[in-house]
Parts: sequence; C-alpha cells; structure tokens
Amino acid sequence: MAARQGGHLLSHGGKNLTAALLAWQATAPWGQGRPQFLAVATALLVVNTSTVRHSMIEAARRVAIQVAGVTLALATAWWLGPTAGSIMAVLAIILVARGRRAFDDRLQVASTTLITLTAAAAMPVRDLALLALATVTGALVGTAVHALILPPVHVADSRTAVRRLARATGRLLYDMGRGLRQHQQTSHARVWLSRARQLEEEIAEAQDHVRLAEDSLRWNLRCSVHGPRRPGTGGHALLVLHGISLQVRGIARTLTDTVNASRDDFRLGQSFTDQYARTLELAGQAVEDFAEVNRAADPEHTEACKRLRTALDQAQNWHDSMTELVAHGALTEPGAWHVYGSLVTDAERLLSDLDRAGTSEPMTPVTPMTKSALTTRFPRF
Repeated sequence: MAARQGGHLLSHGGKNLTAALLAWQATAPWGQGRPQFLAVATALLVVNTSTVRHSMIEAARRVAIQVAGVTLALATAWWLGPTAGSIMAVLAIILVARGRRAFDDRLQVASTTLITLTAAAAMPVRDLALLALATVTGALVGTAVHALILPPVHVADSRTAVRRLARATGRLLYDMGRGLRQHQQTSHARVWLSRARQLEEEIAEAQDHVRLAEDSLRWNLRCSVHGPRRPGTGGHALLVLHGISLQVRGIARTLTDTVNASRDDFRLGQSFTDQYARTLELAGQAVEDFAEVNRAADPEHTEACKRLRTALDQAQNWHDSMTELVAHGALTEPGAWHVYGSLVTDAERLLSDLDRAGTSEPMTPVTPMTKSALTTRFPRF
C-alpha cells in the first residue's frame, strides 16, 4: 500500500509539473508576467479535479466566469467609466440577481468584474484581454494533461468501500445469530440496533465512492482501450446491500422490542431463537461472501451457496409451519405472533435478495437503469 501511495504521489506530481510547464510555455510568447501566472494557476486547478469529466466542466466554468467578468467590466467601464459608481452598480446587479442556484459562480463573476474595474484605470484593455486569454489557455492545457496523462480511475476505492459495507453487514448478522444462540439478546439488543443504524453511514460512504468511480469512467481514455467492457465499480452490489441493510435494521429493531416487552407472552420461544440464530449466522456468512472478488472461482463460494440455500429452505419451512399453527390456533406463544412474523419475513426478504443477486457478478458496472436507481433509492444522507 505504501508503494502504491508513493507511486500515486509521484505520478500526480508529474502531472502537475507537466501542466504547469506547458501552460507557462504556451503563454510565454505573448503573456509575460501576470498572464503566465494566471494560466499556470488555472491549469493546476483543472488538472487537480477528481475526474476527467469534472476537469472539463471546471475548465468551462472557469473560462465562462473569466469571460463574463471581463465582459461585464468592460461594458460597465464603457458606460460609466472605472469609477466607484460603476463598481457599486455591478454590486447592485449581482445582489439583485442572487439566488440559491449557481450563487457561487455569480459571486466569482462579480469578483472578477470588480478586480477588472479596479485595474482598468491603470491597465489598458489589451492587458485585460490577455488575462482572459491566459485563463482559456490554462484551462485547455489542464484539461488536456488530465485527459491524456494517466486520467484518474477510482474503481478500486469504490470496490473496497462496497466490500467494507458487506463485511460490516455480514458481521452484524453473524453477531446477532451468535448472541441469540448464547442467550445474550437482553444485554446486546440495543448494541445490535445501534450498529444496524450505523450501516447508513457506511452506505452513504460507499455511495459516494461508487458515484465517483462511475463518473471517473466517463470520457476516460484509460477505459476506452479495454473496449466496451467497463471495470466493475460495485454499483450492483451496493444496491443489493442497501436493501439488505433495511432488513437487518428491521431484525435488530424487532429483537430490541422483544427485550423491552412488558408481557412475557410477547417474548420468543427458545426453540425458535435457536433456529433463527442459525439462519442469521448463515445469512451473515453469505453477505460477507457476496461482495468478494472472484468468488465464483473460489471453492468456498460453492459452500456459501449451499448454506444460503439451506437457510432459504429453513425460512420457507418456518413460514409454512407458522401459517399452519396460526390457522389452527396452536401457536405456542400466541401473543408474539407478530414478532415471529416480522422476524421471519425480514429473514426471507434478506435471503431472497441474496439468492437473486447471487446469479450475477456483484461488481458489475452500473447500467443506465441501475444508475437511476442509485439516485432514487440512495438519497444523500
């Protein structure tokens, strides 16, 4: 890891140095002094964006801000002159036009305009135009360097975040199962619920990594050399794990409610908790295995599939057995029928999601349909 980080820093420093030198040389024939420094600063700003697509957007944004600011300043100076009155007029226009959307960009346009107006009295119009041209040159150089020299791909970070989420979810399921087997639900139920709620933070972090990875694959020349096959970002696995986390939180909440129940007939029977503990342990192992790389080639994956199928069959048998007991009024703890139903339903949904997702590679790229699901099902926390 240290070697990889060292290599990343070396390549990143090389890109920055290349962008700075190219921007400096490109503006050398006509932009001695301030234009050269502005071109270098713009190139460095663009080349340090997270993705190639962001670099192009940032370059267009910087150029638009500079051109708009200089144009507004020249128009104001032509009408009112570079006086304090013109500066106040620009400020009034910006404040009247303020709003939530793109307010930062308007502030930068205003600041560029004010700086230009302030310098207009001591600087000819040609020099002001050179500053705008230097911004354009720096933006173009920074974008080109960012796109052609080791354009960033953030797939490894997103896959790591998704696997970390899978391990946290699977470990919680396994711990709940082991705790039920060892009769620890009274002392551990609230801890399980707290850990289940903390999965939201893991999901939000993984979501940000997947979004960045998906964005880094767009307009990226390093990916185009591999043909139409894009490297997997873990987007599919993240969708599945998000649904599973909802079931895990439901299980943890139900177990906490049974501990806090005031009536004894709301509590679960020991035979049920023993069987349910085994199901949670199997589910936890299956979730941890789900997001692993090259799992299909691993002999352990076959065993995990068998364990998952066993847990699914067991949950279905419970469902059928309890339905029959309720229908005949023979449930041992009739006051806890809703608790049994909630736990079994959550387990069935969790295992069914894993079973359906097990037929595909979890680290596959996000399809257009999945991409829209990332926005709708995974709002920012």
